[in-house]
Amino acid sequence: MDISSQPLQDIIEKAKEGNQMAFSTLLDRFWNEVYNFQLGRTKNENDAEDITIQTFSKAFDKIHTYDPTYEFKTWLFTISKNIHVDLLRKRKRNILEHNSFGNQEVIKKVLDDAPTAEDQLIKEQNLASLLRHIKNLKPHYREVINLRYFQELSYAAIAEQLGEPINNVKVKLLRAKKLLAEMITGQ
Repeated sequence: MDISSQPLQDIIEKAKEGNQMAFSTLLDRFWNEVYNFQLGRTKNENDAEDITIQTFSKAFDKIHTYDPTYEFKTWLFTISKNIHVDLLRKRKRNILEHNSFGNQEVIKKVLDDAPTAEDQLIKEQNLASLLRHIKNLKPHYREVINLRYFQELSYAAIAEQLGEPINNVKVKLLRAKKLLAEMITGQ
């Protein structure tokens, strides 16, 4: 059964149990709304995309705290709004302090799950055609695809190399795979 056709609360419960398809379904279902919400706030595509990635990263990390008496989209927007406010404060603080060093996060050791449908589609494509499609992705998506599928690094190794939290890497990979699959299938 296609998980995306299930009621939202069932998908959220599966995500709380760690089901990667549920996470992917939630990402697909709410990405555009969160992105457009942030694009309206930031007026900058790169900032909107970065904040959206961080929103899903934090939401997936804290999914067990979601209270079903509230709308899931409202919960996501609240997380997204708080990340944007934090980003603005950080930028203001950096400007005031003229200081560019940041805190390093501890990288969690996380086991990689079995390949998803997007992974299978990527593997089945002709390499030359695949590389052409990859070149059309934004640079940060190209980078995570390269590190994961061509250099075969684990999520933890990619997170360490990019200096980002592991959940950000997972969300970037989910989004990159979805965009790549759409390019390949011509959707």
